[in-house]
Amino acid sequence: MIEPGKLFQLEGGQKRRKLALTFGALERDILGIAEKGTEYNFGLPRAEYIKQVTAVLLRDPKLSEDASARLRTLLAAEPLDELRICNYARNTLLELLGTFPAEWDLVIAPHNPAAAGTEQDGTVRARDFFPGVAVYAEDIRSPFNIGSIFRTAEAMGAEKVLISPHCIDPTQPRAIRSGMGCIETMGWERLSLDQLPADTPVFALETGGTSIEEFKFPERGICIIGSEELGVSPEALSRATYGTVTIPMKGLKASLNVGVAFGILMQKWVESIKA
Repeated sequence: MIEPGKLFQLEGGQKRRKLALTFGALERDILGIAEKGTEYNFGLPRAEYIKQVTAVLLRDPKLSEDASARLRTLLAAEPLDELRICNYARNTLLELLGTFPAEWDLVIAPHNPAAAGTEQDGTVRARDFFPGVAVYAEDIRSPFNIGSIFRTAEAMGAEKVLISPHCIDPTQPRAIRSGMGCIETMGWERLSLDQLPADTPVFALETGGTSIEEFKFPERGICIIGSEELGVSPEALSRATYGTVTIPMKGLKASLNVGVAFGILMQKWVESIKA
């Protein structure tokens, strides 16, 4: 972060970029997810600092009347909604810069930070999940998609994620950012189809199978989801001896992003386990 007085001295795009970074850092501090060494540590209260930095933005000649009015309304609110004003200011600046963030650039805190972590006495809290529930990601190429799959798997209670030999590395930086901390939390392993356990039901999410409304989900099992371009391979379909489940669609394109399709499947699977 930078002193408001120094921000006034910057010009044009340089000032906007520095302001955007500052508001982003403030968001992370407010959410309690600031990286070590980047926490807010100025002498004045954080709310006052936010007001001063917002005043710098309000003097930007390219700021629209609507954006200016919105910022002034947020500034006048009592109590000051620090997170909302920082978020709005940062995204307004990104629009002025012609930069639109991908999901992995968004500042999102865990919705349930108490679900896993370490207590003050050093005791590690265990992640809650449905034992034996796993997904096998076959040849997923997009770091965003693999991160999204991990994020959904963690949120819905899968025990682990399995990935194929040619699947993108989940430790790729954009995958890590898209996964929002879930890749580090989830157990995962790289396996070939032949290495999947023989005593576990294996089924595939693909077109031409049993409707998701009628499919009998196993209490424990592995669901194979295929690549963005080709879907589940013929070899994987042969390995899916428990069957194939399909999401009925009505659209002309009848196409879902693999992460979205996996989310729909996990909701149905969890519902069947809880029933």
